[in-house]
Amino acid sequence: MTKKIKSAELVSEFVAVFRCPLCKSSMRVVDLKSLICSKNHTFDFTKQGYVNLMTRSSTSHYKKELFEARRKIIMESDLYTFVHEAIARSIKEYMDVSFKPLMVADVGCGEGSHLQRILDECKVSAMTGIGLDISKEGIAMAAKRYENQIWLVGDLATSPLADQSFHVILNILSPANYKEFKRILVEDGLVIKVIPRPHYLKELRDELFDHNEKKVYKNDQTVSLFKKHLHLLDVQHLCYTKNLNKADLKHLVQMTPLAWSADKGRIDAFINRDSAEIMVDLEILVGVKKTFATRMGAANHGKSIVK
Repeated sequence: MTKKIKSAELVSEFVAVFRCPLCKSSMRVVDLKSLICSKNHTFDFTKQGYVNLMTRSSTSHYKKELFEARRKIIMESDLYTFVHEAIARSIKEYMDVSFKPLMVADVGCGEGSHLQRILDECKVSAMTGIGLDISKEGIAMAAKRYENQIWLVGDLATSPLADQSFHVILNILSPANYKEFKRILVEDGLVIKVIPRPHYLKELRDELFDHNEKKVYKNDQTVSLFKKHLHLLDVQHLCYTKNLNKADLKHLVQMTPLAWSADKGRIDAFINRDSAEIMVDLEILVGVKKTFATRMGAANHGKSIVK
């Protein structure tokens, strides 16, 4: 079976979670070739196994090399293992995983590796992932590597996802659109957002930059915006270090936009080390719609995990 047909069959099974990004009407899969709405707007499946639902041209600064480096770091090193484990625990703790199907959307999924690792960690057979990203390069790579999920090129601002169709929304180190999150989320669904804390990739920042704004992450406004739109069920602080080898360090530099404006000499000095301890300092925010939280009397929780 070709990737194109396999993708079309998978989308057919879950076509109810789609809506046309142009007219917002319902969609159907026709001849295992196209996703077509009730007003005949047509989006073809690609031979790589994804659907391009963009309604306008878009240029992404994220190139194939960046996504390939990111895939290698996420799938072949254990830099983010604790993050994936923590997200999987949150899904199981705050969501009834007996829903069939249980739909998970990763918005801003890149090449899809975080989504795949989290679903693997959850070990829930009826859980289906949909990855959405504006980058065709990233989605093409996701479709090539991870055939059991649905991959879409699309813009969150004109989302091709239907109202109240997802149980979990993942937003990992990526911009948010809370209006859309609340629209596509089921009433008791979760938004899980991962944001950097001040010491995230500290060693890389210290090496590449002098004292300036790129040395420090500030996330106060991001947290405030999350709490403005959603009821905060849980916040987890993950802080730990991992030893990366020389190949990993090169991939780390290649996967981060930090290197775009850094001095080449500093980059070379960093990636020519035999190994280095790298700090991961992240916050995981878990939220639900405020209307649901008010009705259920949900309480705040807080955790800090330092490895």
